[in-house]
Amino acid sequence: MIKLMATDMDGTFLKDDMTYDEAKFASLYQQLQLRGIRFVVASGNQYYQLKSFFKDYPELIYVAENGAYIRDQQHVYAQHAFAPTTVTTILEKLQAIPELKLLVCGAKSAYTLNTTDQQHVENMRHYYYHLAVIDNYQDIDDNILKFAISCPPEKTDAIVAQLRTALAGLGEPTSSGHGDIDIIQPGMNKASGLKELGQILEVELADMVAFGDGGNDLEMLREVGLGVAMANAQPAVSAVADQTTGTNQAQGVLTTIAQLLSD
Repeated sequence: MIKLMATDMDGTFLKDDMTYDEAKFASLYQQLQLRGIRFVVASGNQYYQLKSFFKDYPELIYVAENGAYIRDQQHVYAQHAFAPTTVTTILEKLQAIPELKLLVCGAKSAYTLNTTDQQHVENMRHYYYHLAVIDNYQDIDDNILKFAISCPPEKTDAIVAQLRTALAGLGEPTSSGHGDIDIIQPGMNKASGLKELGQILEVELADMVAFGDGGNDLEMLREVGLGVAMANAQPAVSAVADQTTGTNQAQGVLTTIAQLLSD
């Protein structure tokens, strides 16, 4: 029995221009509410950015920062931060790789140095609505939830492999492709976030549906009762999914929700 539906955003729920069919979603959301089915956003992105897409739905719960930060507008349900000593060690290792552009992501804001390429900073503001440009990472007074890295797209796989070795036991690199890599806490992912939220809401993973397209969706799609991969998903993600829907451009998430509600 479906009690919760969770969706990734970029490449999944959102079209490439970062919009979605708001009228269709409003209609489906009303049906979900009538059936007592929760709708949850599960993303690697920052909470403050995610909630901007759902201004008319203040009660929505967000599993943000790849499961490290779970909250709605009123309550923080869970917050998992790196130990300060681990943050220092990871920063040393990341800053030793010259082709990386780095954001340090905290609960209050994301942070980057004033030496970061200005165009990159402006691009990142589309994803990190709270983004501070600072002189030194040691000046941060925040709980650090993840590290977000941009690298040359053709080097993504090689750098993920390099970081997997360099950061063993400290953090886990996960990539959505296209030169974007997140360093998340070991054992922390969208599946663990949904499991933790499920314990709070008294919903088993087996009673959840999840939609995704990228590497950081893999565990979530594998562990829920029904994992749905987008037609544009990475092959490894499609391989663990129970079924496939249309592309993000074709609003496959909304199509499948409508189908599930009509069954």
